[in-house]
Amino acid sequence: MWEDFVNALQNFRRNKMRTLLSLLGIIIGVASVIVIMSMGQSSTRQIQDTFGSSGLDMVNISSGFSRRRREAVSLVFNESFRENMFGQIRGIKKIWYKNSVNATISFGETSASTSCTAIETDYLQSYGLALESGEYFSVTDNVMGNQRVILGSTLATTLFPNGNAVGQNVALVIDSVTFNFSVIAVLKEQSSGMENTTTGCYITRGFYAKKISPNPTAATIMVQAVSNERTTELVTTLANYCTEISGTEGSVNVSSMQTMIDQMSEVTNSLSVMLAAIAAISLLVGGIGIMNIMIVTVTERKQEIGIRKALGASPSTIRQQFLIESASITIIGGIAGIMLGIGISIAVEYVCSLSYVISWNACLISFVFSVFVGIFFGFSPASRAAKLDPVIALSGE
Repeated sequence: MWEDFVNALQNFRRNKMRTLLSLLGIIIGVASVIVIMSMGQSSTRQIQDTFGSSGLDMVNISSGFSRRRREAVSLVFNESFRENMFGQIRGIKKIWYKNSVNATISFGETSASTSCTAIETDYLQSYGLALESGEYFSVTDNVMGNQRVILGSTLATTLFPNGNAVGQNVALVIDSVTFNFSVIAVLKEQSSGMENTTTGCYITRGFYAKKISPNPTAATIMVQAVSNERTTELVTTLANYCTEISGTEGSVNVSSMQTMIDQMSEVTNSLSVMLAAIAAISLLVGGIGIMNIMIVTVTERKQEIGIRKALGASPSTIRQQFLIESASITIIGGIAGIMLGIGISIAVEYVCSLSYVISWNACLISFVFSVFVGIFFGFSPASRAAKLDPVIALSGE
């Protein structure tokens, strides 16, 4: 077999232009599949980087906009609702209530408009939001309703261009009422999906209940799953639960970053597979070209075939010789296509500013498929050579 492979390489060397033309279809097909699949995986990675890794185990519940039936029950996001949900649904680690208000925050002569979110203790830590400086809200802050605030990184820079925001006092105007707050922390800028770590600000829900809206119901519920893997399942479970107790489908909007990432990744992967399948057609076209070249090769080498058969070579030996030669073309083309595909992927993703990901599965699958194409389309010419009568082969030269 090794001798057949060496002979194949020598034949390729003698017919360089013919070999190059035979390789082009395989190289282009393999490279196309690798580029498309690598781009698809890079796009998926880009989506994940955009959403960030924090909050992937969180499910957001807010009021829906569906038309209610007469027998429908209005959902009230109060403490009773939280207790019932936690007790009846498995897979929940913790439930947080949130409220948001529009506010104007100022320090000295500088002011900015922001969305101020009232949260409960430990919510930021559980969501995975890191601090650039300062400390998180304590249990005491929430129970006592202390007037303390955590600022987004950009908002803190706007109010305190010289830094040192922690420890400063700012004025928050909420519903035309001015409150003085002490800045206890600045959030680190990070991709965080449903939370704003740059221009947002956070106060305790205890303060919200004492000074803004006594005994408030939550505008938004954040449900933490026991693990990231359970998040998508929990989205469906919570939606069904709210539909059942309200009597109205769509009474709430239930969403999560993990679900959105999964859906977008699924669409991207499906498109990549479809485009890769289309690109793989060029491999079949290349295979037809190889068959054509091998038929010509068998015709040109009739004398060689006749001599080998006259010396005792069996039909299976002749068939193996030409199959190895056909497969060798696609092996070389597959390797060249992989190198070209990786090079183009790096260049394209560098230009498009995507995080580079090599689809090794695409490399392996396209290479194996290219070898299969070589064997499949080389089988007919190889069988034709194996069936040649040595007398006819020698006389036909």
